[in-house]
Amino acid sequence: MEGDHNKNLNLNINETVVYLYDFQNNFNLSYPINGAVKAFTNAYNLDVTRRIILFVPGYKSHVVKSASEIIRNAFKDMPNIYLMIVDHSAYTSAQGGKLNSYERSVTYSYYLGEAIGNLLVDLSMYGFPAQNLHCIGHSLGSQMLGHAGVGYFNRTAEKVWRITGIDPAGPCYSNALIQEQLRSGVAGYVEVYHCNAGGLGSTSVLADTDFFINNGKIQPHCDAGFFPSLGDSESKCSHKSCVKYWAETVNNPGWYLAWKCDSYKDFSQGKCSRNEVTIAGYSNPGNSTGTFYVSTSSYKIFD
Repeated sequence: MEGDHNKNLNLNINETVVYLYDFQNNFNLSYPINGAVKAFTNAYNLDVTRRIILFVPGYKSHVVKSASEIIRNAFKDMPNIYLMIVDHSAYTSAQGGKLNSYERSVTYSYYLGEAIGNLLVDLSMYGFPAQNLHCIGHSLGSQMLGHAGVGYFNRTAEKVWRITGIDPAGPCYSNALIQEQLRSGVAGYVEVYHCNAGGLGSTSVLADTDFFINNGKIQPHCDAGFFPSLGDSESKCSHKSCVKYWAETVNNPGWYLAWKCDSYKDFSQGKCSRNEVTIAGYSNPGNSTGTFYVSTSSYKIFD
């Protein structure tokens, strides 16, 4: 599956909606992405000393679906942040059949990324400094953030503080040109978490730090019988699980230690136990680069 990454189609993405959550004050707003920051700031006095957590979900997502709900629950008790969630489902739903709709969604991803970049620029113009902008994407949303980071830099000459890619989409991207993918350089720090590399997730190792959860391909609880009533395949289960793994670290900052390693085989055999160690997840200090492996065997978050 190649995908169409044409940047000259001028596709309209005006039905994309941004949701703003201020959990501390039990307040939320939503508005179409073009003009969202102006609408938010006209209605509400945003505190520019807070961090913006911007979440961009993937294909077939919706603001009420599981990935967005997991992220909302993760941050609902976090002080001094605003959470924003981008709902691009008008352009990335399964309408028209899975194959055709996914390819259509890929074609829209550049234009959605550009709009997200413009949203970040508007936040900057309101007064939010680049170091207060943390963008998190899942699957196709991760790839959109590659374009958003470039757009933000082109207009501000600054880089967004951090972009976190949670199992960036693989189909139509793994063999695409590097400029179509989330990669090192599009933010001050780029980290990627791989849970289904070679399936629904990308095999590309392009970030400042790439974390492979367990073997990075199929997660331990995602055997063929897992969630049979929902029809989840091993790939789908592993791909979705990545969001939950990462979200658990928001309130459990030291949970996942990661070891620098050349391969999962070496990692699983203990050959990397003396190598560099860092923290994976929300509290990753961002001062390590390269490929790291993480084991979740001590944490039964799917029981």
